[in-house]
Amino acid sequence: MGIDEIRDEIDRLDSELLRIFNERASLALRIGEIKKGLDLPVYDPAREKRIFARMTSANHGPLDDQAIVRLFERVIDESRRLERIMTRGEH
Repeated sequence: MGIDEIRDEIDRLDSELLRIFNERASLALRIGEIKKGLDLPVYDPAREKRIFARMTSANHGPLDDQAIVRLFERVIDESRRLERIMTRGEH
């Protein structure tokens, strides 16, 4: 496989990641609605620890576990931001 074919595959994966990120964000907005109705806090550190543990235990590289945690921290930060918007009624 040449560089152009590899880049095409990266582009395809990037498009799939974009779809998945937005699908995850939509679910975070729904969770924000539920949390607002139940008067629950947006931040759930135990849930985040479980996500990190699950993702690192499933990780087979080549990214190391610290990289996986950093990536998921960013994804979770954005989900939490959306949940805050929902709980404040700004959506």
